[in-house]
Amino acid sequence: MTENNESNATHTAPLLEARKLSCERDERLLFADLSLSVGFGSVLQIAGSNGSGKTTLLRILCGLNDGYEGEIVWRGQNTTDVSEAFAGDLLYFGHRVGVSKILTPLENLRWSAGLQRHVDDELLLQALATVGLRGFEESPCYTLSAGQQQRVSLARLRLSSATLWVLDEPFTTLDVDAVAQLELTLAEHAERGGGVIVTTHHTLSIPGLAHITLGVG
Repeated sequence: MTENNESNATHTAPLLEARKLSCERDERLLFADLSLSVGFGSVLQIAGSNGSGKTTLLRILCGLNDGYEGEIVWRGQNTTDVSEAFAGDLLYFGHRVGVSKILTPLENLRWSAGLQRHVDDELLLQALATVGLRGFEESPCYTLSAGQQQRVSLARLRLSSATLWVLDEPFTTLDVDAVAQLELTLAEHAERGGGVIVTTHHTLSIPGLAHITLGVG
């Protein structure tokens, strides 16, 4: 009976919770007593001015920064107790593009996808076409614009099986069409039951969007 109750609690719990997080950097308090949750099928935008701690918060949530107080819970369990399962179901994009400029978009995608599983080139080409890179698949990334390089990185979203996406300023350098396409990708991921945490200064047009702002209060 106890096992069933625990299983049900895990199933109905939010995807990710942060409970009473506090963090200081360079003797400056970034945030204190901060709590948030991301449910299955939801998108959470984290806003705030430069230096308010958005990137630090994302790295804490992803287990990449341990300089904080508080608790982070994944599917009802502390992330320290389920670290392997948590890492395996998480996709984190830092604010840097994260592509090798000497490789082509196809080579970059083939390498990143291969870290998880083998993916046929046909699917890689489809992902690149979806983000507007048809015709640039074999061009070295150093010949592409900053926005096109960002699209190479974002093509990985089309191949990801992770439930939780954590994205740090993914709209930077994107044009209007790419912004609309990325918003649609995030909304579709939520519709499939996934969760998204995103930092951006962009005004998002995603149904049911939740948001918090750092540096207020």
